[in-house]
Amino acid sequence: MDRDLRRLSRRLLASGHTVATAESCTGGWLAKTLTDLPGSSKWFVAGWVCYSNEAKHRDLGVPLAMLRQGGAVSEPVVRTLARQALQRSGAHFTVAISGIAGPGGAVPGKPVGTVWFAFARRQGRRVAVTAIVKRFRGDRDAVRRKAVLFALRGLYSSAS
Repeated sequence: MDRDLRRLSRRLLASGHTVATAESCTGGWLAKTLTDLPGSSKWFVAGWVCYSNEAKHRDLGVPLAMLRQGGAVSEPVVRTLARQALQRSGAHFTVAISGIAGPGGAVPGKPVGTVWFAFARRQGRRVAVTAIVKRFRGDRDAVRRKAVLFALRGLYSSAS
């Protein structure tokens, strides 16, 4: 993970771009990982940990109807989290993460290990958002660790 973090930092420093995060199942682990690196204040702007549905709604404006309809672990929710984090932080890039780390919480069609990601970036006046779902194997810690690593790599790709 350190190598991925250092690569991301070098890319952001070279471009002058900034990052913000919106996390649920990782509980701030990604923001912590990003800020573990000395000098990250040059490119890390803000991070939200919106663990509950109420926090997703209150802090980043996810509509309650969207949360009720598809659940927090869904493409529309992570897309909204990523867009709102981008808008509210002023960053160039954001990542949003929402998933089921386990051991409980699985629902039909969403087993433990299901994690949705959305990567948002500014393109002139437009905002481009890409969303992807992953299914990670392992216990709670493994799912969360793999989600953080996937997010780091996705930010690196977004920042290119």
